Amino acid sequence: MEYRPYRQLSVSLLGYGAGHIGGEMDENEAGSLLNRILDSGINLIDTARGYGLSEERVGRHLSWRRDDFVLSTKVGYGIDGIPDWTGPCIRAGVDRALSVMRTDRIDIVHLHSCPRAVLERGEVIEALLDCRKQGKVRYAAYSGDNDDLVHAAGCGLFDGFEASFNVCDQRALGTVLAQGGSPEGGPAAAPGFIAKRPVANAPWRFSERPVGHYCEDYWVRWQEMALPDFGIEPSALALRFAAFTPGVSSCIAGSTNFAHIKENIDAIERGPLPPGVRERILAAFSAHGAAWDSRV
Repeated sequence: MEYRPYRQLSVSLLGYGAGHIGGEMDENEAGSLLNRILDSGINLIDTARGYGLSEERVGRHLSWRRDDFVLSTKVGYGIDGIPDWTGPCIRAGVDRALSVMRTDRIDIVHLHSCPRAVLERGEVIEALLDCRKQGKVRYAAYSGDNDDLVHAAGCGLFDGFEASFNVCDQRALGTVLAQGGSPEGGPAAAPGFIAKRPVANAPWRFSERPVGHYCEDYWVRWQEMALPDFGIEPSALALRFAAFTPGVSSCIAGSTNFAHIKENIDAIERGPLPPGVRERILAAFSAHGAAWDSRV
């Protein structure tokens, strides 16, 4: 497994998006899966207040290995008796996450899809930075897309970002990601970046437009981009494109099936795409995606 800098942290190039373990799942299976993930070399676990039982299960099954992984979560909502997107909600959300995940610190805490209008008031950012000052949070980050992400990146207050980035969704380029340069992660002083949806929700699974499916928009984009057959399985093509884009610290992908996770690890270990392939993907998006916003 390759590791990249996220500020002063070292994170695996493939991270685990823990939303998948938040739903109906046998508790022992969840624990086994989480520990197999760490044993595989993945050391970034990304969860959120809104992912059902995900935070609770991370705490229950991984707290005994707390020094073995980088813990990322998201706050801003869902605290009983406290209005969403207020300073008290951020502070209470961090305290709740610390308690539920059975830890004395969280490495990365994101404001989770916080609207620009709320960011502009400053209260939630101040609260998150205060948690960082107190040592409860190591890095204060923002998770979101489009104009909200542009504003968050421009304010200069966040240590890192998480946003949609994949072959069909490249708006993060030029906003929080460089468009050229070395594929290695940036210097420790640069903002960290976690790419979500790196395989674009796998639209190639469907031969016909999956109307109403969560990947319908990406399916339309995939068809319009009409990429040639590069001789690389589409999921591996997409994952390697995202992972080896300059500035990416880690790509998070989730599954409850360890075999799928192992396939992703194998794809990452093949390294960057062959010469010219990345450029073809960038050109195809540039030719068709002028009006394509990121998926939130």
